[in-house]
Amino acid sequence: MRRRNFIAKVASIGAAFPAMHAVGNPVGYLLNSNRKGEIVGHGDFRYRVDTHWGQLDPQKIPIDNCHEMVIDSKGRIILLTDEPRNNLIFYDQSGNLLDAFCNRFPGGHGLTLNDEGGEEFLYVTDSGWFHDHKHPNDWKYFSGNGFVSKITMKGELVFNLGHPQTIGVYEPGMPFKPSETAIAPNGDIYVADGYGSCYIIQYDQYGRYIRHFGGRNNSDPNYQLKTAHGVTLDTRNSDELQLIVTSREECSFKFYTLEGRYKKTVTIPGAMVNRAVIHGKNLYAGVCWSQIDGKAKAGTGYITILDENDRVVSNPGGQAPRYKNGELSHQIQEVPFLRHGHDVCVDQDENIYVCQWNGGRTYPMKLERI
Repeated sequence: MRRRNFIAKVASIGAAFPAMHAVGNPVGYLLNSNRKGEIVGHGDFRYRVDTHWGQLDPQKIPIDNCHEMVIDSKGRIILLTDEPRNNLIFYDQSGNLLDAFCNRFPGGHGLTLNDEGGEEFLYVTDSGWFHDHKHPNDWKYFSGNGFVSKITMKGELVFNLGHPQTIGVYEPGMPFKPSETAIAPNGDIYVADGYGSCYIIQYDQYGRYIRHFGGRNNSDPNYQLKTAHGVTLDTRNSDELQLIVTSREECSFKFYTLEGRYKKTVTIPGAMVNRAVIHGKNLYAGVCWSQIDGKAKAGTGYITILDENDRVVSNPGGQAPRYKNGELSHQIQEVPFLRHGHDVCVDQDENIYVCQWNGGRTYPMKLERI
């Protein structure tokens, strides 16, 4: 391998999982072990699948949905799950367990790492949707209020951001079920209300409201967001930082200035993408479902990779990207080594680590770049 450059009070008991998630019962589903060693991807972005990476004893370190992963300055890979006994799991890059703790996020969904003057902090987004762990085979979800927590690397709470109604940003009754955060260089916090009202809400570093934009019912299609699942700081052009906002139901990434001004849309037909992850000049994303006949089909996830020109260059687990007259064709899963690719992180050697929502309680896996 070459080296390359506080549980919320339940608001409604027995609520079904929100409509933006495909229906399915994955409990007991296990990834096929013969996928280990399989080669996936296209062009210069090809990978060897290691389904054994990150495997732990579920009796000691249980998981449920594995939502997001980040790599800290020490090279540790940090996984966020919505399993209330250990929301945060720390791995080394060989897949060995380093630590596991935290029982504060029953709806743990978004994980952002930020270096603030030499000290790293985690911003954890709890969507307010959490699995009924007492009856796991029913695959039912409860609904509570979402929130965002800033915590230390040891899990100590710094502050919470709660429902925007409390500061007069939302009207009474507007849902708030955040899915992700992004942090600007000046400390401003952007919260994607992905499962709620689909706004991007900007706060300063102390949690004071600045502005919001987007929304599910926006009359301007450039600002319309349908399942604003992710928000990411695009650092590829240091002279012009951008926000990349996922509009998952539209199979799109929408780009905005840090002040919320629309710039462009990049659509990947058929790929219901999650948050964008920037590494080098490329954009990586987990694809939760392939969209078939206009609907999300359960168990059809993969990974997509775009270059700096917004062209898809590889789809590990998906079909090879095909362009005709500059237009990308409809994309779907081809190699089913993932059910629902929820997030990826990329290491210094450009290996990919991927975790799954609704993946049958499977631990993360590694894709070794070849």
